[in-house]
Amino acid sequence: MKSYWNENMNIWYRIEQFFKHRQTGIIKKLFAKPQIRVSDVDWKNVNRILIVRQHDQLGDFLLSTPVFKAVRQLFPKSFIAVVARKYTAALVENNPYVDLVIPFYENGRDWSLDKVLSFVRQIRKYDMAIVLNTVSHSLTSDLLAFFSGAPFILGSEHHLFKNADRNFFYNLLAPYRTVDCQQSERNLDIVRYIGAESDDPCEFIKLTDAELEWAARFLRSKGKQSGKPLVAIHPGAGKMKNRWPAENFAQVGQWIAEKYSAQLYVTWGPNETEIGQAVISKLKVRPIISIHKELRHVAAVLSQADVLLCNDTGVMHLAAAVGTPLVAVFGPTDPALWKPAGETVVAVRANDKKCESVPPEKVFQSAIKLLHFKK
Repeated sequence: MKSYWNENMNIWYRIEQFFKHRQTGIIKKLFAKPQIRVSDVDWKNVNRILIVRQHDQLGDFLLSTPVFKAVRQLFPKSFIAVVARKYTAALVENNPYVDLVIPFYENGRDWSLDKVLSFVRQIRKYDMAIVLNTVSHSLTSDLLAFFSGAPFILGSEHHLFKNADRNFFYNLLAPYRTVDCQQSERNLDIVRYIGAESDDPCEFIKLTDAELEWAARFLRSKGKQSGKPLVAIHPGAGKMKNRWPAENFAQVGQWIAEKYSAQLYVTWGPNETEIGQAVISKLKVRPIISIHKELRHVAAVLSQADVLLCNDTGVMHLAAAVGTPLVAVFGPTDPALWKPAGETVVAVRANDKKCESVPPEKVFQSAIKLLHFKK
């Protein structure tokens, strides 16, 4: 039996797809904005900016965070708000480049009349809206930008409605690179069109001193010893094809523990207990086990690690966003497009693009290089 959540999402998905593909003419008539040039905008009057990224998964969202810094650098005195799905909204808290985070609840049960009214108030009266539709096209994102009242809506020229020659919600259309590029760069391309640039394409989460102190205390309470390298292992991934075998994670962890007298801590997601326990059962040393539901808690604990071993999954992006060196095993997904930026993020991939074909020795060598780099 489908859950209420799945039914909610399925119904809204069907509605969105119906209008995106079958009612283009009606949508265009109701919402179309005439296209303008960047030179047509009086930028000194752009004092309130809404950035919309409400439909993505964890990794997709974090790959868009460099945009916040780029927009802030171009508009240092403007009020900048971000609409993010409730699941990821907490990750924008304390971000120095954002003034307001507006959560968008994915589940209809989470909306109340007060929340709806508050949401409407918070997305109104902006001078410009920026829609980060890169991986996919969200009609909901377009509608949120439109109802913000912003006279200028910026988005990518990519991902068109059926039978449309452009996305008519946007009047500022950022060119889309036809060649493949890393996804943070793809997001930055949208705001580069109006002159926003960033010298740092790395994903970013700002943890507070209190959160960092909490994570350090937590690990000490679990037996973390001062002076020993701490190696985190996250063997899970939502897509089964993205999972490296549990015994390989255990093997590499064991090698590092023996060679460097390192401590290990193993973590996994709510539905990944089986693979987490499989790793633990194959280790000869007793690891710290760290399981947390709140993303900021997960990020804080990961920030204490000297290196993380993981798959191509959301936790990879979470760790990269707090500056944790990591080695990620990639399978079908191209790391040139999806690996987080930064020299302390290493992707390993086999020629046949299968995770299970990546030898443990390759992950081990990459991990010890990062340990030496950190020293």
